[in-house]
Amino acid sequence: MTDESAVLIDGPWTHRTVSAAGTRFHIAEAGSGPLVLLLHGFPQFWWAWSAQLTALSAAGYRAVAVDLRGYGASDKTPRGYDLGTAAADAAGLVRALGAADAVVVGHGIGGMAAWTMAAYYPKAVRRLAVLSMPHPTRMRAGMFRLCQGWAGRDLLGFQVPMLPERRLIADGAEPIARMLHRWAGPGWPDKEAELRYREAFRIPGVAHCALEYYRWLFRSQVRPDGLRHLRRMRRPITVPTLQVHGGLDPFVLPRTARGSGRHVDASYRWRLIEGTGHFPHQEQPERFNAVLIGWLDDTEPDT
Repeated sequence: MTDESAVLIDGPWTHRTVSAAGTRFHIAEAGSGPLVLLLHGFPQFWWAWSAQLTALSAAGYRAVAVDLRGYGASDKTPRGYDLGTAAADAAGLVRALGAADAVVVGHGIGGMAAWTMAAYYPKAVRRLAVLSMPHPTRMRAGMFRLCQGWAGRDLLGFQVPMLPERRLIADGAEPIARMLHRWAGPGWPDKEAELRYREAFRIPGVAHCALEYYRWLFRSQVRPDGLRHLRRMRRPITVPTLQVHGGLDPFVLPRTARGSGRHVDASYRWRLIEGTGHFPHQEQPERFNAVLIGWLDDTEPDT
């Protein structure tokens, strides 16, 4: 096992702890200006956004990357891994950071939380950018189709109690490295990224908490809390939205993600980054940063 110091990585950013929604969150922040809140995906932590922290701060934004509940140096609570709580966490962070609203950027499960935040707390979201994750209602429908169901088969294995956690951290979390390589496009992750994610996943409690998000997604499908969430997510998203996807993503297929714009009743922009898998912001950070910052600087993002 390792400890939380593994995620306190030095760089052109500042580390601190912020309390929101009754929970302690670790953040890394850089720059000043309009707030951009960055929500990472599985199986990662705030450092997934290191290239965006520097690019956004240079472009005149205050970029804040957070360890989601249960990850990195944030609290590992016994409960709170449903999307409603994840959205409340993010909205609480915006307030705790002294802002009325923020551009919210989410990847993977962080993207699912970002979609939910825009539906539940639209006044806290100035703009929404989502990577590698369809709108939740579209993702739910996609999992019942053979091609996406097979692509996301890792999630089915996560539903078994306790055993998946033990397997993922075995051999120094070598299964995490294999998963990253399997989900990414050619040439990523490099040795540094692989080592950092393996170390961070071995922090006590992280493996269990990370899998609890996916367990809620599956088990809630027939439970009252999940059905309530689904009804709320049928309301249209009313903030400008950017959706980015990797053309080679083998985990969440581009065909599953495409079409999420029908759930957005505001300006919507779809961008496919060819040659990348599930992690376009890390596989080709320069291309992704150009897309994101170009969209943020566009005062009328209608295409």
